[in-house]
Amino acid sequence: MQHDSQSGTSPTDLKEYRDSLACLDTRSFLHSILDTGSPFGELSVVSSFGADSGVLLHLIAGIVPDISIIFIDTGFHFGETLVYRDQLVAHLGLSRLHVVQVDPLSQKRSDARGTLHLHDPNQCCELRKVQVLNRALRAFSGWISGQKRFQTGERAGVDRLEWDATRKKWKFNPLADWSQEDLRGYQAKHQIPSHPLVSKGYASVGCAPCTTPVSLGEDTRAGRWRGSTKLECGLHARPDLIAVSAA
Repeated sequence: MQHDSQSGTSPTDLKEYRDSLACLDTRSFLHSILDTGSPFGELSVVSSFGADSGVLLHLIAGIVPDISIIFIDTGFHFGETLVYRDQLVAHLGLSRLHVVQVDPLSQKRSDARGTLHLHDPNQCCELRKVQVLNRALRAFSGWISGQKRFQTGERAGVDRLEWDATRKKWKFNPLADWSQEDLRGYQAKHQIPSHPLVSKGYASVGCAPCTTPVSLGEDTRAGRWRGSTKLECGLHARPDLIAVSAA
């Protein structure tokens, strides 16, 4: 059974696939969705090259090292993130990194001075992340993200297999049920390089103007948009996501 990412097909069309995915461990789950015979079509990995990104990328590199990796360059990343991105790509032998960013015309029209994040961070994320990802995903039937349930209360309902009805794309979160201890253990076992800001208290790394270190006992994403009610950048907006239990 083939799947057309633009057809509006609902997840119920793959009920038998859902059932077979439910019993798989993370590596087998990835093998199954990345297999050339999979009904999900061509997938891309969307990575921020943040604090935990190395684990998912290591798992995928061991299966499909030439998979497309999308990195959204907002123009506001820490210099350490860009260095880490290049280090991790070389370390894991990833061969298809696609750096995407807001087009100059949109930036000139909506944020010519580069100060939009100071007074409207939601619109800044919409401009520099959401719209950019929407364009980058046009060529793919679905995308793989590194979301985990433990990160925040808002992400507690994340499932390994979801349908993004807004984009009409499959969305996969292979590490949804992993804990912070699972991530640390895997990273240590496989000697995956760490993001240099982790040792400085950054449990989650986003854009430099909107990210601070976290204190002991805080959620891993407490340092994102600190002091505001903003909790997510919009890439993972959940109102139109239909979860298909595969955990």
